[in-house]
Amino acid sequence: MFLKLGTIAFGGPAAHLAMMEEEFVRRRQWLTQAEFLDRLATANLIPGPSSTEVAIFVGHLKRGWRGLIVAGCCFLIPASLIVLAIAWTYVRFGSLPKVDGVLSAIKPAVVAIVIQAVVKLGRTGVRTIPLLAIAVVAAALSVFGYGPVLVLVLAGLASAAAWAIENRGPRMGSWGTTGLLNAGPLKIVGIPKVVAGVMAVAAVGAAIPVGLVRLFLTFLKIGSVMFGSGMVLLAFLQTEFVERLHWLTEKQLLDAVAVGQFTPGPLSATATFIGYLVAGWLGAVVATVGIFLPGFVLVAVSGPFLPRLRRSPVVAAALDGVAAGSLALMAVVAWQLGKASIVNWTMLLVFGASLIALLRFRVNSAWVIAAAAGIGFMLR
Repeated sequence: MFLKLGTIAFGGPAAHLAMMEEEFVRRRQWLTQAEFLDRLATANLIPGPSSTEVAIFVGHLKRGWRGLIVAGCCFLIPASLIVLAIAWTYVRFGSLPKVDGVLSAIKPAVVAIVIQAVVKLGRTGVRTIPLLAIAVVAAALSVFGYGPVLVLVLAGLASAAAWAIENRGPRMGSWGTTGLLNAGPLKIVGIPKVVAGVMAVAAVGAAIPVGLVRLFLTFLKIGSVMFGSGMVLLAFLQTEFVERLHWLTEKQLLDAVAVGQFTPGPLSATATFIGYLVAGWLGAVVATVGIFLPGFVLVAVSGPFLPRLRRSPVVAAALDGVAAGSLALMAVVAWQLGKASIVNWTMLLVFGASLIALLRFRVNSAWVIAAAAGIGFMLR
């Protein structure tokens, strides 16, 4: 299942999450919509690619640490292999394959998939008037340029504050104020300690000569502190590989990000491309492990806390707010992608047909993507 998703998940995190919701909540019923939204909210608040972390969360929920490893690796492997093949072609022939026609048709289908997920998850995630108001404000803040992490933190605080006002100083559960103060250092600062430890190790890389170890530590650092969209990743890569290390040219960096955008799976698979350019096959493996390892660690650390956090009413309210904010961000992504991709009557027809197939006939999103790709190939 995760191998399939990793192979067909075009369109960025919002589309990936939409496909996961369809498979794990509606079709297979591995978890409820509320459980899915909790994992989505948490993934959006820790560094790393959110869709990959949700996949890891699902694996951990179903089969513990073994499921965590299998789910995460299977979601990442297809994209990494595809990117690796493109990197080999790029180095051998000096250019990227021409896939513009296929991508132009896939994008409107992706917009439809994201809209379908927002509609379905919204029934659970935006079930009250305060949560609807929080979602609307979160969407507005995102449109006006506020960063996703700030938007989600404000959404969580607003929801917790609304709950506190409504309940007028309620008793805290085991994870309330008193519980948090007495929980012990490992229970509260586990995640920050992991992040700090990874960053401390990565910082040592500044004194290490250029090579595989430094490549690994550089991507480990990026994976440990990266929040937000693909453009945030581009900024990190520009700073590290073009300006500081001088391992890439501007053109190579832009080509690397382009590969991450037109291949399935997370945009962070760009690391595989850069690793191959810098150090061949071993470099591709080292870079891929480096950028995704923090996500595995953070999910492993934070996963066991979610059920306990949910037992605290105020924390549960905050998570509800973050989930509503996450859905708002997905809606904004759908709007932005739609504006950029539905540029003529053909793309509008692809979008409309995809939306009808998904909402009315409940066609699997994989078939929708495949049909759109076929149309794009014929229209090249």
